[in-house]
This record gives sequence, structure tokens and C-alpha cells, in this order.
Amino acid sequence: MNSTKSLSIDTAAIRAAAKHLEDGAITAGYQGNREEIISLLNGALATELVCVMRYKRHYFTARGLENASVKAEFLAHAQEEAAHADLIAERIVQLNGEPDFNPSTLAARSHAEYDDSSDIKAMIRANLIAERIAIETYRQMIEKIGDTDPTTRHMLIGIMAVEEEHADDMRDLMN
Repeated sequence: MNSTKSLSIDTAAIRAAAKHLEDGAITAGYQGNREEIISLLNGALATELVCVMRYKRHYFTARGLENASVKAEFLAHAQEEAAHADLIAERIVQLNGEPDFNPSTLAARSHAEYDDSSDIKAMIRANLIAERIAIETYRQMIEKIGDTDPTTRHMLIGIMAVEEEHADDMRDLMN
């Protein structure tokens, strides 16, 4: 005997729930704690913005022809961190939240620190530490969100993978 269960979707209920237009991308089936997730994402946004500024400063202040490839790496990472910030800000808006770009509280909200080193080795070290902080931050966020918000989780996994590449790059530059 083949006992198959019929899989069906309640189309009428889905269509009725979709009419709540003020909720934007958030449907009735959303299970995440929006306020908590928005707060986590705003912390990540602050971290990414501080990382952009740190990498940009390092790019512009690193000196010497022998550091041209390191400078290029700093610039590429700054651009990727800026893209992460954009993804995070967009997700906050999709969750009906407000991305916090307030410069007066940015450093305090960031998990990573700004660095104004002038020595290339110190710059690389500061960036490696910041990347490791970002990786652990995203790992904890992914764990905390679990399956309650698959879209945010998927975004964070993608960002974390890039942060791991950045950490690998910085580690390679230390040698």
C-alpha cells in the first residue's frame, strides 16, 4: 500500500493575507522577532560601516611601492564591506525597520574598532582582528536567528563567507 500524504497550500488564505500591503515583504508566516533582528542588523550595519572607513583609511595612508598590492586589497575589501552595509540596510527596510546611519553613535554600535595605524603590519593586523570579529558576530547572529527568518539568515551566511575570505587574505598578507 502506498500511503502518500497530499501536499497542498491554502491559496485562499495566502491571497487574503497578501492584502495587508502595509507589511511590505513581511507576510503572516514570518516567524522572526522583527525588533530583535532589526537591532542585530543595525549593529552589523555599524560594524560594516566602521570597516569601510578603516579599510579606506588604510588604503589612502599606506605608503611605499612595495605596498601597492596591499593597498589594492584594502580598497577591494572596503568596497565589499560597503556592499555588505547596503545589503544589511536594505534588509532592515524590508523588515519595516530604519537603518541607523547616525555617525555620532557609529563607533559605539560597531563590534569592530576603527584603526588609524600608520604601519602596514599594524594595519593588516587590525583588519584581520576586525574580520575575525565580523565572522564571529555573523556566526552568532545566524545561530540566534535560526530558521525564524530564512532570508536574513541566507544573507548573513553569504556575508560571513566573504568575511572569511577577507580574514584569509589578511592572514596571508601577514606572512
